[in-house]
Amino acid sequence: MTAPLAALLRPNNLDDFFGQSHLLGKDKPLRRAIETGQLHSMIFWGPPGTGKTTLAKLLAHKTNANFMTLSAVLDGVKEIRLAIEKAKAHENPTVLFVDEVHRFNKAQQDAFLPFVEDGTITFIGATTENPSFELNNALLSRARVYVLKRLTELELLQIIQRAADYLKLDFPEALQKLLADYADGDARRALNLVEILHDLDEPITEELIQATCSQNQRRFDKHGELFHDQISALHKSMRGSSPDAALYWLCRMLDGGCDPLYLARRIARMASEDIGNADPRALQLALNAWDIQERLGSPEGELALAQAILFMSCAPKSNAVYTAYNKVMSDMQKYGTAEVPLHLRNAPTKLMKNIGYGKHYRYAHDEPNAYAAGETYFPETMPQDTQYYFPTDRGLEIKIKEKLNYLRQLDREKA
Repeated sequence: MTAPLAALLRPNNLDDFFGQSHLLGKDKPLRRAIETGQLHSMIFWGPPGTGKTTLAKLLAHKTNANFMTLSAVLDGVKEIRLAIEKAKAHENPTVLFVDEVHRFNKAQQDAFLPFVEDGTITFIGATTENPSFELNNALLSRARVYVLKRLTELELLQIIQRAADYLKLDFPEALQKLLADYADGDARRALNLVEILHDLDEPITEELIQATCSQNQRRFDKHGELFHDQISALHKSMRGSSPDAALYWLCRMLDGGCDPLYLARRIARMASEDIGNADPRALQLALNAWDIQERLGSPEGELALAQAILFMSCAPKSNAVYTAYNKVMSDMQKYGTAEVPLHLRNAPTKLMKNIGYGKHYRYAHDEPNAYAAGETYFPETMPQDTQYYFPTDRGLEIKIKEKLNYLRQLDREKA
């Protein structure tokens, strides 16, 4: 067997396709498009293993179109241009299928527009993410979105039985149901697991299925428990100064299909929450990585995310900014809407000056060391010696702590 089972059993016609009855049932729009050979650009949005690639191939086959594929994970603008040139040179119409299209950045997505517009290609994009958020409006306006659903247990059982028959595999029905549960609506995953069981060349038992499936659960649901467990593991590994573990969890999530831009946002948050002013370079590096991911896409962007997470794992840690922020937000409820002291208010008009706005304000730059020792800045209803920010004895915060201690000593002397 030279090709994966999922490829060998890929349906060549709609009668062999399981699932998506809301799109492929009698007189449904996508079925009519395939049966009548009506080519139009489209976006297939749905979970992994629901038939996005297969449907694109069926449409191309039905219309005798040249079928070409790109992967947003592996390809870039260079590959897009090459595909367009090949499409122009081909006699038949071209269906260009782009897998994981949401991973292309704005510039990469824009590269398709003129060729969709002039009919050089029929564009079919596949995405597991909401296209409303992940795809350009210009591209969305030129394509029809079809929402694919996770396969039902019955549909998975039909696929598993077909695979068992093809492999001449003795597979009891009760155990097929167990495998369908592990596949979790993903036909490709179900076929891969059947193939593994076949290659093990052992009698299929419940224990064998459990052992096989437990070793093949890298995929996670974006909103499921496993997803949140993994982002928690990434965050805590970085906070715990374990660069190797942090990099492992980052790659686990990327490999599982997590949106790199989601990870970029979380990494930027980590920089402020767990490093803060102990090393302000962490936040800048996180923002740079985010920017690179948006500008360049994959795989350059993911490498920048890895660089940021490794730097942050090795950086000195401080949650002083995070703790201070949360305490202030808590005090908003405690002190209510306290008025700004008169001496801190701006006085752009004569009336404001006459009623005391800005009166007795001390301009720090005119004071020794550019510091108005003893000056107060909190609302009058709050204790003037309130302290939220407590720098740690790590990284740059060592110097910050020394500076603040010196300024507070000047305040005490002024008093």
